[in-house]
Amino acid sequence: MLTEKIDADLKAAIKNRDTTRMSVLRLLKTAINNRMIEKNVNELKDDGVIALIRKDIKRHQDSIEQFRKGNREDLAKKEEAELEILKSYLPKEASPEEIKEAVKKIIEEIRAGGKKDFGKVMKAAMEKFKGACDGKTLSSIVNELLSGPGQAQ
Repeated sequence: MLTEKIDADLKAAIKNRDTTRMSVLRLLKTAINNRMIEKNVNELKDDGVIALIRKDIKRHQDSIEQFRKGNREDLAKKEEAELEILKSYLPKEASPEEIKEAVKKIIEEIRAGGKKDFGKVMKAAMEKFKGACDGKTLSSIVNELLSGPGQAQ
């Protein structure tokens, strides 16, 4: 499980005195523990952990953007290093080509007839790509395919 890998990596970071990795993993473990308390469960499944990691990644990306606007390249670099550590815990990202092919199949299976079926297609696609791509990319591909030639409007 992902939480076990995070625990093991945190122990290794402490042992190796890797302060950046140590602080990122401690914050992540805290977020996981808080979510477990919030949901009143003893263990958080991998998809729940991945959702927390994605949320943290988005926060880091926003911070990098703000630091660059404020000409604080030193802080932006620090955030980028932390971002790379977090990304290492995500499953392999699906390529845009893989996503397009899968979404085409989903559209055929659902017999989607244009943009009116966007929600149905997105729901099925999100299930299929749980953790393997971000919703923004998936949404743009679904939108493109549903509004493309041969689709009823």
